[in-house]
This record gives sequence, structure tokens and C-alpha cells, in this order.
Amino acid sequence: MNEENAMDEKFFEELESRIPRGEVRTRFAPSPTGYMHVGNLRTALYTWCIARHNGGKFLLRIEDTDQNRLVEGAVDVIYRTLTDCGLDWDEGPDKGGPVGPYVQTERRGLYLPFAQRLVQRGHAYYCFCDKAEAEEGGDSAFARTEDPCRELPEEEVQRRLAAGMPYVIRQKIPREGSTTFHDEIFGDVTAPNKDLDDQVLIKRDGLPTYNFANVIDDHLMGITHVVRGSEYLASAPKYNLLYEGFGWPIPKYVHCSPVMRDAHNKMSKRHGDPSYEDLVERGYLRAAIVNYVALLGWAPGGEREIYSIRELAEAFQLSGISKSQAIFDIDKLTYFNAEYIRAMDPAEFAKAAEPYIRQAVKNPAIDAAAVAGLLQQRTEVLTDIPGKLGFFDALPEYDTALYIHKKSKTDEAISLEMLRAALPALEALDAWDDEHIHDALTGLAEKLEVKNAKLMWPVRIAVTGTAVTPGGAVEICRILGREETLRRLRDGIERLSSKN
Repeated sequence: MNEENAMDEKFFEELESRIPRGEVRTRFAPSPTGYMHVGNLRTALYTWCIARHNGGKFLLRIEDTDQNRLVEGAVDVIYRTLTDCGLDWDEGPDKGGPVGPYVQTERRGLYLPFAQRLVQRGHAYYCFCDKAEAEEGGDSAFARTEDPCRELPEEEVQRRLAAGMPYVIRQKIPREGSTTFHDEIFGDVTAPNKDLDDQVLIKRDGLPTYNFANVIDDHLMGITHVVRGSEYLASAPKYNLLYEGFGWPIPKYVHCSPVMRDAHNKMSKRHGDPSYEDLVERGYLRAAIVNYVALLGWAPGGEREIYSIRELAEAFQLSGISKSQAIFDIDKLTYFNAEYIRAMDPAEFAKAAEPYIRQAVKNPAIDAAAVAGLLQQRTEVLTDIPGKLGFFDALPEYDTALYIHKKSKTDEAISLEMLRAALPALEALDAWDDEHIHDALTGLAEKLEVKNAKLMWPVRIAVTGTAVTPGGAVEICRILGREETLRRLRDGIERLSSKN
């Protein structure tokens, strides 16, 4: 696009005419760099809650101008994560909308004209220095005070452009005074202009930097609230100067303090901290993750902690966001997960648990839904399930010392006596269900004039070969079925007989 077209007012007027007005509009704008870490998910969640709480629009925008960091399949991770978490978007790359495209590299023709307009207005300049490419981060003394291109005469600028000299376009920060911006969490923040660098806006490859593209896109998409990490507080004055240079209204800034592994370290994939998908793979429920992440730096007030995604949107207020850093506590997440599991509809839990049950229980004769019924009130994390169930497929080798239980007042000799009595009582049953198995065993205990536990403990050891099981003897016998239960009781009698 040549200089004349870049300054064509119709170009800018047409873009301005597309901007939706009069509604709350928020955006989640991740870079497709591989995975969704907890901090990113929290940003998406808060952004979504602001839009939904105010009856507005939630946009998804993919910021892919840093081509060196792109990871294949990362956009799919973004879509999948947001969908899994219930964070539905109104406009985005896959849905379209009035202000698209919603992928930055597909908008690349927009940014140079806006940078050139800033040059025309005295808020930016062409930089032809050899250092410019290396300094595109714009965070050096060179960018602040030593760039000889900042004050180049217009004639010289045009000569170099005509000669095809490579360039970047830098923001022209005022040398004097200060810039103040307002943040919804941190209040008014002032930065001396002398501490701000002349950041690069357009790189030599023609693509915008993140700091420029997000300002242009936020304005053209009508974004009213910008949620991002507090690490961007230092960049906000430069954003404000860009908005002022264009004469645009400034959105509400919401800077959130980071999610930390501990008091001194941010969460980091490099240090083994889990991403969203890692947590799902570890057996945490999506709803529990979302609920817990929402409370990492935001408090709804009161004692309540458990919220559905829709309830979070209804309760969400910016005033509840804390300036303090939030510590990610896996034990607290586990508590939330256990609460969600216990509150699930049994059929829903059985469906979620079945893949984990089948990791340990290969025998198709064992009803996975029945096993799930034993687990629901005893499970904190889904990945704990397989380790509790191996005895269903095959009776493990076990030491008969397991039959010794002080609380139940059993030893090996007493256990042998109990099993010899239980076997014919269960063999005589006409129906094999919880009620009949329970009545047979409790009736037998009454007949033998012993407490139920004195009979139930050896039966449970005989049919499971382990001291800790989900569910009691009656439930496990019912799931194992008549023939397998009776076979295991006979095996237990044989093991004990050989020692007594």
C-alpha cells in the first residue's frame, strides 16, 4: 500500500464505521504457542465473565504476529480449552463477526496505514538504523535516547524510503512530562515519559509488534475492557499515548496479579507446573478447575466457594479482584474436585469414571457403573481410581495376616471359622443382590452371636485380598457375582486351613 492510499481517509472511515457501539465487548487474545497455562485460563475466564455479567460480547482473537513462537496445533488447543471450560465466544476466527478477520496475520494490511498516520501526526517515526532489527523489543537506551532517526528531516526520510532502505516504525514518546493511566484494580498509575522507550510498532517484515497490533485491534473491534497480566502495567502508558495519538477512547484496563507457584516464583511449564490440559490428564474435572481458577485472585464475598460457570458470571465484579499475587495450591484444587465429584449425578460420574475403571478392570463381566457407585463418595481425583480396583479382575496374592484385625477382633483362626460359616449361607441364596447378601451375612452374625464386623472383615479380605477397598463386603460380593465370590471364599478357606 503506497503512502497516498495509506492516508486515504475513506480507508479509516470505513473501518471506524464497522465498530460496534453501546455494548460491553471483551476479548481473549492468546498467542498460539502450545498450551493453555493457568494464568491464561484465568484471563480468559475473567474476560468472559465481564462480558456475560454485562450482557455483552466475548471475542476470541488469535495474536500470531510473533511467527518465531508459533506451535503447530496450538490454535486447536485454544479452541478445545475454551470449549471444554464453557467459555463460549460470540465472534472469532471460526465464527466470524462484523470486525474480522480475527487472526492478526490476516489483518496485516491494516497496521502499516495506522502507523503511517501516527508518523504524519508526529507520534511515530521511521527508523533506518542497523540496530533497529535487533532492538525491535524497544526496551533499550538506544530506543529511548540515542536513535538518530527520531529527528531526521522529512526530505531525508522520503529519500531513504524511495531508495528502498529497510526500516521499522517506532513510537515517538514525549521526552518531557509523564503519562498517567487508570487501572480498575491498581487505580491511577503514573510513569515519567523519560523512562518509556520508543517501542517498535512495525517490524522490518511489515508485521506489527504485539504492543501496536493489540491497540489497533482493540479499538477496531470496539473492545471496552482489556484484561491482562500485571506484567503489562509498565506498557500501559505507551498504549495510552497511542490511543491519544489517534484521538481514540481508552478502554478500561484490568491488570491481574500473576498466579504463583509459591511466594517467590511464577508458575512455569518449564518448572513442571501443570497447564490446563495437564490438570485434566491428572483426573481433575473441568468444572472444578474453572471454579478454582476463578478464585485465584478474585473473591465473590461471603463464605461460598462452589460456583457453576454461569453463577460465576452472575457474581463477577471487578471490585472482587485482588492486587495480591495468587498462590496455586494443588491441595485446594483437589478439595474442589472432590466436592464436584460427590455432587455429580451418579450416571454422570459413572460416565466420567468408566475409562479409569477400565484401566484396571478388564473383565467385561464386571459392571463399570456398579463399580462407579462404590467410588463416587470416596474419590478425589479420577486418576486415583485404577489403583483401587485391581482385585476385581483377579484376586491378588496376599498374606493371611490381613485377616488379623484388632478392631473387629479377628485373627486367622476366627476368620477361618467365619468363612466356613459364610460360604454355605451365601451358597443358599436364591437372589444375588445387596439386600439378600446383607441379610444373609447379618443374619449369620446374629446366629453366631458375633458383631457384624467380625464376620464382614474376613469376607472382605477373602474376596478382595486387600485391606483397603472402595465399598464393603456386601457391595463387592454383589459386583463380583455369585460364582466368583464363592470361589474366592473357598480360596480363603483353603489359605487359612493350610495355616491352622
